[in-house]
Amino acid sequence: MRGGRRPIPRLRPRDFSAERFTPMLVIWRADRPTCQVMLSERHAAMLDFERSWWTNDDPRDHVIRARFQCSPDEYHAELTTVLEDPAALDHDPLVVRRLKRLRLRARKLRLDEAAVSSGTGEGQHA
Repeated sequence: MRGGRRPIPRLRPRDFSAERFTPMLVIWRADRPTCQVMLSERHAAMLDFERSWWTNDDPRDHVIRARFQCSPDEYHAELTTVLEDPAALDHDPLVVRRLKRLRLRARKLRLDEAAVSSGTGEGQHA
């Protein structure tokens, strides 16, 4: 070691195993100050499926199980995390905005139904 510098450790080919690294593509855009990580193929496929799932002849749950190898509940939980990813908005902004709008509408409906059933809803008089 000269001048107090440490040698740079060399990585061996076995250090790049599939268990340690997730393949991803990082893109630097000149119009944005930071790097951006693209969606995985699975998450992009989920957004593509949500764009046109109603064109399938099979029931939606069956297509989800066959295409994504998970239950519909697991699919929707994963889709929720995908919708929060900024890369999803870059991939398909219309689908992401539509799904967020539908999710918000369903949440408001559940809250309104809960308020009415508990007797604390607006418009009720004593």
